[in-house]
Amino acid sequence: MKVLSIQPEYLNLKTINMQSIKKELLVKKKSGDLVEFDAAKLRVSLKRVGANNVIIDRVIQETELFIQNGMSTHKIYKKAYSILKKLSNKSAGKYRLKRAIMELGPTGYPFEHFVGAIIKAQGFEVETGVIVEGNCVTHEVDVVAHNKGKLIVVECKFHREGNRKSDVKVPLYIRSRFNDIENKWKNEGKIGSRTYEPWVVTNTRFTKDAEQYGKCSGLKLVSWDYPNGNSLRDMIDNAGLHPITSLQNLTKSEKQKLVESGIVLCREITEQDLIKAYIKANKIKKILQEAKDLVEL
Repeated sequence: MKVLSIQPEYLNLKTINMQSIKKELLVKKKSGDLVEFDAAKLRVSLKRVGANNVIIDRVIQETELFIQNGMSTHKIYKKAYSILKKLSNKSAGKYRLKRAIMELGPTGYPFEHFVGAIIKAQGFEVETGVIVEGNCVTHEVDVVAHNKGKLIVVECKFHREGNRKSDVKVPLYIRSRFNDIENKWKNEGKIGSRTYEPWVVTNTRFTKDAEQYGKCSGLKLVSWDYPNGNSLRDMIDNAGLHPITSLQNLTKSEKQKLVESGIVLCREITEQDLIKAYIKANKIKKILQEAKDLVEL
């Protein structure tokens, strides 16, 4: 039998060609821009939700086999999620956290309740939907929180589309409203020795100009991934406060029923809540266990 001899140079050429092909794999972002698929970003996001290396490698390998040139990042995300869901319910629930928050809509009220719960978990007394008298006019404030050392007022900006950003006009307008409240409270001695801290919280992102204005004006901006280490995602993970829309065992209509009844957090769900929402008895145990697994730190 004649054995073909393959020269090292040929092997190197094949390797270069394969790398070149891989680099040409472009995916489409929500903005319509085509970017190179980056498996490293997928690895980071999977690691962040607690998936181990074996699961991460499996998800990446199967996802890469699925991707076609020009495919949307949304479709790729859904595929990665479906693979992860088969391997780890807990990691899958955390992986779709951003999408789950968007599903709290259509109104911003559940998001306000959700943000209030996050601040409450940090040791504050919290009220949502508060009418506050300013020095000049009356304001409706989404969240008011206080403890012995700090007084926080929060405006929540909820978006149902992940590519929406809050531009600089948002913090400019809110800063003026919160200045009016601060002036009134200072005149009445309500702030006292406490720190007055105005916040704007969004479930998506701010533009760079908005972030710059926030820093300059003393307005704390919190978005999905800003500021680094204390973003909305960080706060949720640190406190184990995941929305019920993260749960896979609930249908979309069941989630909406629970949200409408005021149940927003996984840790709030009780058996009685699920019964009232007319959820089948054979599902209730699974839902409660999934919620428990998700909120465990």
